[in-house]
Amino acid sequence: MPNIKSAKKRVVVTEKKAALNKAFNTSIKTTVKKFDKALEEGDKTAIAAAHREAVRKIDSAASKGYVHKNTAARRKSQMAKKVNEVK
Repeated sequence: MPNIKSAKKRVVVTEKKAALNKAFNTSIKTTVKKFDKALEEGDKTAIAAAHREAVRKIDSAASKGYVHKNTAARRKSQMAKKVNEVK
């Protein structure tokens, strides 16, 4: 356990940041799974809606610094390729 006041604060701040990171990454994974499920079903309107939602979440996470911008771009590109294969 930390003894110094600033070290104690760092522990609290780190726990808050870790919780936010986990929440954002979990929500991204959930939306990507919904997108994959829509792909399996083959419904084009559901695919488009799931893709739009996933891209929105990924962009939001990248803009807030939860995900690196290149990682976000890569994930969006991979999803766009899958959407274009269906069309």
